Amino acid sequence: MSETEQFHAEIPLHLAGLRMDQALAELFPNFSRSKLQSWIKDGHVLLDGVAQSPKRKVLGGEQVELFAEIEIQTDCAPEDIPLDILYEDEEVLIVNKPAGLVVHPAAGHREGTLQNALLHHAPTLAGIARAGIVHRIDKDTSGLLMVAKTLKAHKSLVGQLQAHSINREYLALAQGYLTAGGTVDEPIGRHPTDRKRFAVRQDGKPSVTHYRIEERLPGHTLLRVKLETGRTHQIRVHLSHIRHPLLGDPVYGGRLRLLPGGNQELGAALRGFRRQALHAEKLGMEHPSSGEWCEWRVDIPEDLQLLLDALRQAA
Repeated sequence: MSETEQFHAEIPLHLAGLRMDQALAELFPNFSRSKLQSWIKDGHVLLDGVAQSPKRKVLGGEQVELFAEIEIQTDCAPEDIPLDILYEDEEVLIVNKPAGLVVHPAAGHREGTLQNALLHHAPTLAGIARAGIVHRIDKDTSGLLMVAKTLKAHKSLVGQLQAHSINREYLALAQGYLTAGGTVDEPIGRHPTDRKRFAVRQDGKPSVTHYRIEERLPGHTLLRVKLETGRTHQIRVHLSHIRHPLLGDPVYGGRLRLLPGGNQELGAALRGFRRQALHAEKLGMEHPSSGEWCEWRVDIPEDLQLLLDALRQAA
């Protein structure tokens, strides 16, 4: 079973020259390139009111209408998994995801995900793509996620993500000393040899990460990071690129840098932190129904708090 959801967008000028399917992949990152190509070929995408070929080059400024066929979820079973819900109404749900919980099913994680939990909590989410999950954070990242409970809300939140108007702020514990805040504006794509990783590469997707110093700690810097785009592993890749990877990042972190001086307690705390030190602390958006600006904040989890306390004591 499927339902049709309509999306409107304008082709930004910076996408001029791309094929239509490439431009739509930038505008609608929630849908795969192959799915978008299929919809274009079937006439479910109109460019200035006219169906086009996927290979048609865009000029920028065209109006896009996408009639997306959203499959009702049948392969993801509801599971009674506790949820830490900060806010819920008829349109949206805001959840605090713990580190260790996978957001949606994938290879190796078919059960026990946030999506399974959401379908148990609100069975009507089976009629919305990925049970209403419009963005994701990595398994071992903690913090805030928004979920659309209706097709109208889904359309609104996806549109806000595309317009970069959603406020997403993270606390990130980076290795080494940063002297000032800044911006990393580097495209991200699949790693050329390891398909499970991502890397800065010139043929990647535009990716922008803003950061400022929250606190200086021994051998580390606590950063407040704000996303302008939302690529997979974006913060982890960008901080690694500027040679200040996240503490505990098993993929992009490199070798653990212990502090000189032989503080055994701190050394044990640093070695014992087995995930990337990243927490989605703040989330702000325009409510899909009222248009009111809404914002939520959640405290960092205990494991990261204990690590920060150990670093402060060492100072």
